[in-house]
Amino acid sequence: MSDITNGYLEKKLDWIPGMNNIQLRDFPSFIRTTDIDDTMLNYMMREAAAIPRGSATVLNTFDALEHDSVNALTVTNPRIFTIGPLDMMQQHFCDERLKHIGSNLWKEDLSCIDWLDTKDPGFVVMKHPSIGGFLTHCGWNSTIESISNGVPMICWPFFAEQQTNCRYLCTEWGIGMEINTNVKREEVEAQVREMMDGMKQCSVF
Repeated sequence: MSDITNGYLEKKLDWIPGMNNIQLRDFPSFIRTTDIDDTMLNYMMREAAAIPRGSATVLNTFDALEHDSVNALTVTNPRIFTIGPLDMMQQHFCDERLKHIGSNLWKEDLSCIDWLDTKDPGFVVMKHPSIGGFLTHCGWNSTIESISNGVPMICWPFFAEQQTNCRYLCTEWGIGMEINTNVKREEVEAQVREMMDGMKQCSVF
């Protein structure tokens, strides 16, 4: 347990295929457990072991976004497909449905409008032209929505895969800025100003 607070998690690893110099702190929290019987750890190990045996593996990501990692996985199973982002596919589906509604509004077509307005409000907000940045915990759905809509991020990860997403956003892709976990109002303001106007100005384009 002492390794969690003594700086050990800053250690860089250079032997993981598809990941360059990733730090231990950047691994998902359920991988960094000290309990060998941890339920989530063992679930993930079983799932990873199943990849070579599967007829195919479908990933919710862009190939261009995670090309090196996806290529590393194809060594274990060449039938790996990147079909993401799924939320953008859903948007395209709804856009296409809305085009064909016309003057005859059927009940099932209206459910598409309701879904856009209420089921995922962040999905709509992120598209608004006034959005210049996003303070996020770096969940994968929010990360993909932000990238898809050209919105840079201030990253405040908590658990699960959020630390890994944060690392890629800030280090690999250069479209995010990590904030101290003991976040203060003044720090948020400073990073927002830095993102919008400063030397570390970032953009997804």
